[in-house]
Amino acid sequence: MQINRMCAGLFCAVLLLNLCGCVGYQLGSMLPGDIRTVCVPTFVNNTDEPNIEIETTQATIREIQQDGSLKIASCEEADAILEVVLKEYELEPISYGRDRETTAEEYRIWIRASYVFRKLSDDTVVSEAPNVRGQSTTEFSGDLSLMKRTELPRTARDLAHEIVERMVEAW
Repeated sequence: MQINRMCAGLFCAVLLLNLCGCVGYQLGSMLPGDIRTVCVPTFVNNTDEPNIEIETTQATIREIQQDGSLKIASCEEADAILEVVLKEYELEPISYGRDRETTAEEYRIWIRASYVFRKLSDDTVVSEAPNVRGQSTTEFSGDLSLMKRTELPRTARDLAHEIVERMVEAW
């Protein structure tokens, strides 16, 4: 009987300590209440990889819609704007074949970007990040151009997730 009370007391103490550690945290969006809509113009592509701005912009719009904290609107009607610059596109070999040590078998694709998320009413910066990146990993399939085109949607989704998470998440 005494052991049960001690266990219950210990459990309560641990529970209280854990709850105290969560003070100040908030779940969900950290957006100001006056921001409900966002304009997402086509990203600026400062990389050497052509046309990745289209896929990355579309992936970010889909991620914003999926998150649900904001609605997409035209720049004339939006409360805020998300401006993204694609800074680097990198194809990194990460594993090589045993029989041919100079031939990569697996690649990691990186897209690095910066973003500024600001209110349109007064140009106040709500959130920004000078270095956000998305990545994906794929096996080499014999055609580098085809592999890059095939893998771009996954890399763009990962970048979009990172951008949107930083824009609206409390953590």
